[in-house]
Amino acid sequence: MTLDPSYLDYPRRQRGMDHDLYPWSNVFARAPLAWPEGRSVAVPIVVSLEWFPILPNDKPFRAPGHMQTAYPDYRHYTSREYGSRVGIYRLLDAFAAAGVRVSVATNSAIGERYPSLVADIVAAGHEIVAHSTDMNGTIASGLPEEDECAIILQSLDSLQQATGTRPRGWLSIARSQSFNTPRLLAEAGVEFMLDWVNDELPYRMTTPAGPIVNLPLNHELSDRQIITVQQNSADSYAQQMRDAFDWLTAEATATGAARMLPLHLTPYIMALPYRIDALEALLQWITNRPEAWVAPAGEVVNAAAL
Repeated sequence: MTLDPSYLDYPRRQRGMDHDLYPWSNVFARAPLAWPEGRSVAVPIVVSLEWFPILPNDKPFRAPGHMQTAYPDYRHYTSREYGSRVGIYRLLDAFAAAGVRVSVATNSAIGERYPSLVADIVAAGHEIVAHSTDMNGTIASGLPEEDECAIILQSLDSLQQATGTRPRGWLSIARSQSFNTPRLLAEAGVEFMLDWVNDELPYRMTTPAGPIVNLPLNHELSDRQIITVQQNSADSYAQQMRDAFDWLTAEATATGAARMLPLHLTPYIMALPYRIDALEALLQWITNRPEAWVAPAGEVVNAAAL
C-alpha cells in the first residue's frame, strides 16, 4: 500500500513550528513573571458549564462527553444536565466557602436558556469566558471560515446580552481550533484564549488581526481526563493537584520565576456528592498555602502583562 501523495501536500510545512503566531522559547530562559503580593504560583480555576443538544452534530467532530447511545439518549443527556441543575451550585458554594473567584467557561445556550443561572454566577463575582454556542458548536480546520466566525460572534453576543459584559476570554470545545481561530478571536475583540496547552505560563500570540494571549489550560490535569478517562478517584485527583502545586512551588523557589497551575472542573463530574468533599478539601489546602494566588483567568492574564 502506497501513501497518497496528497498526504504530503501541506502548505504550512516549514522549519520549526508550522505557524508564525509566536517564537519558540524555553520557559527557564524567559524573563521571570511575578504575581501579586509576591505569590509564586497562580491558580486560575476554570469551570466548563456546557449545554449538550440531545442530537449530536458529528461535523466537524462530536464533542467529548456528547450523547453516545440510540437517540433520544436521555441517560447521558440528563447526567450532563445535572451539571446545570445541581453541580454548578454545589461548586459555587465550594468557591464561596474557600473565598475564591473563578472563570466559568459557558456555552451561550446556558445564558439563553437559564439566565438566572448566569446571573447567579456573575453576582458571586466570577468571570464568564465564552465557550462556543452549545456542545454542537465545535471548530476544526475544514469548517468554513464564515461558519466559524458566526459561532464566535453568536457566543460573544449572546453572553454579552445575558450578562451585560462582553467576555474577554474564549475556550473552544475540546480546545479544538482551525488555522483561522486565533485571528478570528482577535478580530472579535477576544483578549485571551485557553486552548493551546504547550506551556505552563501565559504567552502572547501575534495574528494578522492583532495580539491575543494564550493561557494554557492543561488537558492532562482536568477532572474529565483524570476521573472519567483515567478512572482515578476524586481523592486521587486532589492529591495529584497537591503534588503539582508542591512541584511548581519548589521550581518557582529554585528559579526565582513565578509558575501557574490551572484547575479545570466540570460540574456534572466533580460536583457529585461523593466527590465534592475532595474538591472542597483541595480548595481549602490551596488557599491556606501562602505561595498560592487564586484568581480568574482574566486577572492572571492581566498580571502577566504580556
